[in-house]
Amino acid sequence: MRELPGTILLGESFEPVRGRVVVEDGRIEAIEETTTDSTDIVVPAFVNAHTHLGDSVAKDAAAGLSLEDAVAPPDSLKHRRLAAADRDELVTAMRRTLRFAGRTGTASCLDFRESGVDGARALRDAADPLAVDAFVFGSDDPAVLDVADGYGASGANDDDFTAERAAAAERGKPFAIHAGEPDATDIHPALDLDPDLLVHMVHAEREHLERAADQSVPVVACPRANAVLDVGRPPIRDLLEHTTVALGTDNVMLNAPSMLREMAYTAKRFDVTAREVLRMATTAGAEIAGLDCGVIAPGKRAALVVLDGDSDNLAGTTDPVEAVVTRATALDVDRVLL
Repeated sequence: MRELPGTILLGESFEPVRGRVVVEDGRIEAIEETTTDSTDIVVPAFVNAHTHLGDSVAKDAAAGLSLEDAVAPPDSLKHRRLAAADRDELVTAMRRTLRFAGRTGTASCLDFRESGVDGARALRDAADPLAVDAFVFGSDDPAVLDVADGYGASGANDDDFTAERAAAAERGKPFAIHAGEPDATDIHPALDLDPDLLVHMVHAEREHLERAADQSVPVVACPRANAVLDVGRPPIRDLLEHTTVALGTDNVMLNAPSMLREMAYTAKRFDVTAREVLRMATTAGAEIAGLDCGVIAPGKRAALVVLDGDSDNLAGTTDPVEAVVTRATALDVDRVLL
C-alpha cells in the first residue's frame, strides 16, 4: 500500500481536498480527507489526445514551414524524413519522446502512426518497456487494425476513407480523422464518415459545430501546433459548448509533447477556465480512448502526478488548480505514478 498526501484535485470537478490518496495494487483504494503537513499537489496524470510520435526523428526540422510543406502527405518534409529513417532510429526516437512524456506527467498518448502495419509495430516496440501507454491510431491499409487500437485518417480531402472507416466499425475500433485544419472544406466530408473523433476543427463554423453535437463526435484541439503552422485558432469556447474537447500537442517536430505547456498556452490565450483546461488534458482524453485514468476517484487506475507545491515556482499559490494549469513546469514534477 502507498499513500500520497497533500492537496488532492478530486473527481471530475478537481475540487481541492486536503488529505491523502491511498493506492494499492495499482488502483486508488481510497481518498481520505485528513490534516497533513504535505505541500504536494496530487493531480490525475495527463492524456495527450493527439500526437505524431514518428516526428521524433525530425525535431524542429519544419521551423518556419507552412502546413503543406511541413506535414501534409505524401511529400512534405515530415514524410520524407520518416521515409529516410531506419527502424532502429525511429523506435529509439519515439521511445525517448514517450519517456519524456511520462516524466512530465503523461499517462497515455493517442498517436496517429504513419507507415501502416510496420509503423504501428514500431510504436508498440517503442512503448513496450515504458509505463506510459501509446494508443495507436494506425494508417494505410485496413489490415493495420490487426495491430493498432484504431484507425487515424489524414483528412477527407486527402483520400476516400470509406473502406477504412467500415473496417474499423466492423472490428469495434475507433476511427479518427483530421478535419478543419487548413480550412473548412474537409469538415462535412469527415463528418459524413461518422467518425469517433475529430482532430483540430480550427475552421469549424456553426453548421459544423451543430453537426458534431448531433453526432456526438468529440474533438481534440491542438492550439500550439495550430499557432506554429499559422493555420488559425481553434474555437475552443464554441467547441466546449457543443461536444467533448480534449487537448493534444500534435507533431513532435513542432512542439515538445508537454501537456503542462499545452495547458498553460490554452488557458492564457483562449476563453476557458483552468478547470476546463485541466479536464481537456485529463478526463476528456481518457473518455475518448476508453482509458481507466484521467480522474482521481476510488477504484480508478492510479495514474497520478505529484507536484511539489513548495517548489520555488509553486510556493505561495492561492489556487492549486490555476497553479497546475497556468504555472507548473516540468521542474515542479516530483513524482509520476503510472
